[in-house]
Amino acid sequence: MRTLMILLAAITLLTGCQQNKMQEAHRQALQHQRDSMDLIIQQKDREINDMMSTMNNVVEGFRAISEAEERVTLTRMDEGADASERIRENMQFIHQTMRQNRELINKLRNQLRQSSVKSDELRRALDNLSLQMEEKDARLAQLTAELEAKNVQIGELQEQVTDLSQNVTALQEETASKSQTILSQDKQLNTAWFVYGTKKELKEQHILEGGKVLQSDNYNRDYFTKIDIRIDKEIRLYSRSAKILTHHPASSYTLQQDANRQYILRIDDPQRFWSSSKYLVVLVK
Repeated sequence: MRTLMILLAAITLLTGCQQNKMQEAHRQALQHQRDSMDLIIQQKDREINDMMSTMNNVVEGFRAISEAEERVTLTRMDEGADASERIRENMQFIHQTMRQNRELINKLRNQLRQSSVKSDELRRALDNLSLQMEEKDARLAQLTAELEAKNVQIGELQEQVTDLSQNVTALQEETASKSQTILSQDKQLNTAWFVYGTKKELKEQHILEGGKVLQSDNYNRDYFTKIDIRIDKEIRLYSRSAKILTHHPASSYTLQQDANRQYILRIDDPQRFWSSSKYLVVLVK
């Protein structure tokens, strides 16, 4: 009887320990989920703040253009070389600010295209800024025609306006080309590759040879999966045994088991994790 009671007590104690471990694992999983969500929210906040800063600069540029247009309208009624000089200065300022706003709008368009933030409101705001840009172009053409009709001496200015327009077109083409290049480079910088497999599978693909990983130039690159390190921060390994063979800072990731005790690699600090190598190799069983 005493033996039975001791056995029951041991079973109860063991069951309690297992429950505590399961509760602790569940708590850690929830904490990790909260930490991951916080990181995602922080990233989205930074992206939104960057786009709002760019948008505010465009709005401020339009405000300054409107003030310069008003000064030109008032000054064109005056006579003399001083008035013509002031008109030239304001018109040059308008063209320069218009060019800056075009660059900022292109930048904003690229920011929105690459951002993880999908906001219809931001897209509508961008469309509105583009519309204002078209309206300012039309207003500038009208203002130039009015100055010519008043016989304001802007021959030199008109030549500058033509040059500026040509420069703007060339700049837009250059900006579009650079944006595409930057987008491509950015994509490359944030691209990584991973693979997991048994020792036999990794050897067959020449990924693991002589106990060393990725030492051979003829390893099968098509066996790897390509990911975006800004987005893909969790890799399911579908195995109860997992060992990372490539070098990655230990504090930048965690290996956790799901309800089926299969491992999941969670990348907590992508920049540090991928700083040593853009290739990840995991040995599973």
